[in-house]
Amino acid sequence: MAALASVTGAGVVVAAGPLAGLTGVPGGVWVVLAVALPFVALSDVLICATRGLGTMRPTLLLAGAVQPLGQLALVTAAVLAGAPPPMLAAAWALPSVAGAALAAVRLRGLGPYDVGEVGAFWRHTTPRSAAAAVQSVFQRLDVVIVALLAGPAAAAVYTAATRFKVLGQLAGQGLAQAAQARLVRALAEGDLDGARALYRTTTRWLVVLTWPLWLGYAALAPWLLPLFGPAYAGGGAIALVLSATMMVATACGMVDVVLVAGGRTAASLANVATAVAVTITLDVLLVPAHGALGAVLGWSGGVLVKNLLPAVQVHRRYGLLPFGGGRSVDVAKAAGGAGTAGAATGAGAAADGAGTAGGAGASGAARATS
Repeated sequence: MAALASVTGAGVVVAAGPLAGLTGVPGGVWVVLAVALPFVALSDVLICATRGLGTMRPTLLLAGAVQPLGQLALVTAAVLAGAPPPMLAAAWALPSVAGAALAAVRLRGLGPYDVGEVGAFWRHTTPRSAAAAVQSVFQRLDVVIVALLAGPAAAAVYTAATRFKVLGQLAGQGLAQAAQARLVRALAEGDLDGARALYRTTTRWLVVLTWPLWLGYAALAPWLLPLFGPAYAGGGAIALVLSATMMVATACGMVDVVLVAGGRTAASLANVATAVAVTITLDVLLVPAHGALGAVLGWSGGVLVKNLLPAVQVHRRYGLLPFGGGRSVDVAKAAGGAGTAGAATGAGAAADGAGTAGGAGASGAARATS
């Protein structure tokens, strides 16, 4: 990951002049950001690795406090001092350098650990990284399609009506970070009772935390969206579809996280790719006639596929359901199904970290529900 980021950074340094001409951003800023890129990527991966090895403290302290607060303090000081743009970029980047160093020290303290057989490691992490990249496409493709097929006005309405979903995604991301390493361990050891308890507990919390948001948004959207202008008044139907879809998705729980924790990263990639295909197909069919509403219906179809498919797969393979009883599955069979996860148990974050790294270059980790 550091090597890839370094190569990318070197390319940015070489192209700093043309990039400055195209974007209006000074070339010095591009150079500073290019130098910082390997440290930013490495910081993300190392913090994910500590989480996969069973500790959340580096995530909370480094990613949640040291880096953002350090960036705020340094950038504020640079602005008050009248620093030039390259210094502002350096002030933003320095906390990531510190984060990478501190995460490396903490990770070393968690050893020794064994990543297992190298081939199994890459078979597990490569689909995870690809799924994260496809996921980034899934999150942004709908806006582009609406703009192309229905015009910028419809795209603006669609964007305003659907950006609220980011608030609900925050709860899913936090729960996924906290639960994934424990799910890997439970499934690798054949502890289906433990995996079931984690899955159901996180699902309940997702519902408790997000359903009030979706219900409130569906109820208030007819009054909220017109605040953007009279053209947005018709976004109420979009909000209703969005809210209903996200309620179904959160009721499925962190089902893709469970699938990945069980070593089924190829199935996860196939699910995401299928969801993107469904979204594109529905958008092409519906957007020309229905504009932004057709786009949200296409997005809804993709989200439902991306959550219901893994829900069926997790239930059939492990007998896990987000609520209720659930059938029993032979523990030895389940443990064998989690063989890939077991091969990477010692560095369980390798799955998490590699997935994050794969998506971090483009957009960050895959969301749990949308």
